[in-house]
Amino acid sequence: MVTTIAPTGTISIIAGCSPGIEPLFGLGYVQKNVMRQGDELVEVNPLFREIAKRKGFYSEKLMRRVAEKGSVQEEDEVPDEYKSLFKTAYEIDPVWHLRIQAAFQKHTDSAVSKTVNLPHSATVDKVKEVYLLAWKLGCKGVTVYRDRCRQDQVMNIGVKS
Repeated sequence: MVTTIAPTGTISIIAGCSPGIEPLFGLGYVQKNVMRQGDELVEVNPLFREIAKRKGFYSEKLMRRVAEKGSVQEEDEVPDEYKSLFKTAYEIDPVWHLRIQAAFQKHTDSAVSKTVNLPHSATVDKVKEVYLLAWKLGCKGVTVYRDRCRQDQVMNIGVKS
């Protein structure tokens, strides 16, 4: 028997399911060039939306800001317990990205697909640190993506639709 974990990113978005061991890229975001050049898909996490409604802090204005910013960390009306629950890929230290990948790698025959998202401000030394830690933790591979390192990237946070 051979065990594997399927790639997660766009497949999970299309299927409307969990991104597996990937944290949410954003609670809201704009995905560009989905089917053809120029198409955009605006997303707000349905679980966050449901909790906001149930707990009484939902508003259309909040959902619009979440879609534009991708995060709730600076939203005053969102209770702290939900801010800590809904951390996104950029809000999680790269060390924790790698630790979760390494934990799953130990029990998987193939390499584990996982992306460490770094902010635009990440230095060459930070990228090097991520690769070296992945190797030390026994990961078979790692993907590092530094925000805005390409002019047209597929997933974007902080872009108004």
